[in-house]
Amino acid sequence: MRDLLPPAVAVVVAESADWVGELLPAELACLGGRAVESRRRDFTAGRVCARRAIAALGLSPVAVPAAADRAPVWPAGVVGAITHTRGYCAAAAAHVDEVRSVGLDAEQHKDLNPGVRRAILLGEEEDRLARLPVGVSWPAVVFSAKETVYKIWHPLVGTWLDFHDAHVELDPEAGTFTARIAPARVAAAPVADPPTVIRGRFAVEPALVRTAAALLPR
Repeated sequence: MRDLLPPAVAVVVAESADWVGELLPAELACLGGRAVESRRRDFTAGRVCARRAIAALGLSPVAVPAAADRAPVWPAGVVGAITHTRGYCAAAAAHVDEVRSVGLDAEQHKDLNPGVRRAILLGEEEDRLARLPVGVSWPAVVFSAKETVYKIWHPLVGTWLDFHDAHVELDPEAGTFTARIAPARVAAAPVADPPTVIRGRFAVEPALVRTAAALLPR
């Protein structure tokens, strides 16, 4: 993820030991006693990476618990995001006076079935992806980009977006994406200055799709 985000963002990718690392009490309380092993490993790696990212900002690493909606709760003055998929986990953090919001996401690089594609893609997106070079699951890239966009939107606005609330355009040559939020969702936002356009970067590997974006202060 380091290659996708600006220098002001601290990025940590999980190492093998991080998946079975130690949780702080506030984090452990969020996990609950009935979490399945895969959920426990993902949650643990995410929190270990998040604390290391916070430390990379020159701050004391503190617990990163989860809110009622399961979103990470970052310490005051810090923005951040966590992602995990099979075999991969990463976290990013930044000082709020340098980065307004940050998002990142990793997904398996694989074809999506027609039902999932319909849930994720707008008709215009589907048409545009059909004209891109073969050999890449472009719907998976758009899916990941929208997950990144939502991780930027939610901490700022306090509401969630549906997949069809963001229109994503990819630039395969530049490895960038541009997401435009539906005007109706912007108009309904309960804050004065919601983001309307979010630009980020993506990388496609044989087994993994990665996306990330940082929204800088105005």
